[in-house]
Amino acid sequence: MISPPVTVIRSRRRKKTIQTKSGDGRLWIYLPAGMSVKEEQKWIDRMIKRHERWEQKKTVKESDAWLCQRAEELNKIYFDGVLEYSIRFVTNQHQRYGSCTSVDRSIRISDRVKTMPSWVQDYIIIHELAHLLYPDHSKKFWETVNRYKYAERAKGYLIALGAEKIDEEPEEPLEENIFSEF
Repeated sequence: MISPPVTVIRSRRRKKTIQTKSGDGRLWIYLPAGMSVKEEQKWIDRMIKRHERWEQKKTVKESDAWLCQRAEELNKIYFDGVLEYSIRFVTNQHQRYGSCTSVDRSIRISDRVKTMPSWVQDYIIIHELAHLLYPDHSKKFWETVNRYKYAERAKGYLIALGAEKIDEEPEEPLEENIFSEF
């Protein structure tokens, strides 16, 4: 995210408070006039980061409408429209792409998913919707998820992104090695 141009305003009347205001693509930071240069830079950096987080959260909320619409379309296609749930983007999921709480039927999708191809986004949404029916990664769960024609491709994409291990289908037990070493 690119920071907007910053204007620093020092005030003699300010003793301890630091404030930001934004508008017209600009950020104003109000600081006490007696602050040291080192302290001032620390606060400027901190307030820019705070502003960026606030902007990111605002963007996430705006994109929730798209997410709700897409989830409802996939609900109709893959689940006959019978699932009831709430779904939203979140900014605090760094290890997972999505999560589902079956008790309150809420689904949270990492905001990182917004930058992925649409067929991967759909896979992640379908995966989480399937958890409303099957809260585990059982065979029935995977049968449901794998009805999506790009499921394998999407899993491969996510693995290639660096996910060490995607919630994979259970492997078949290995047969005993019939060859023995001498």
